[in-house]
Amino acid sequence: MALELTAVFRKDPEGGYAAFVEELPGANTQGDTLDEARDNLREAVELVLEARRAEIDKDLAGATVIRERLLLSA
Repeated sequence: MALELTAVFRKDPEGGYAAFVEELPGANTQGDTLDEARDNLREAVELVLEARRAEIDKDLAGATVIRERLLLSA
């Protein structure tokens, strides 16, 4: 399954790059180079999703829920 998100990289006048994902609040980072910022952003996205899943699992503990895939197309 593929999910397409928008990564934004802003060059810092003093050096390096700030990076964030438009569609995913909390997924932000930085890097000394564009490649480092890209790698860090991938990791930030993974960590945000992992933390959100853990939070939801805790909130839903013991509840009867239905989980299904949600497919989106642009």
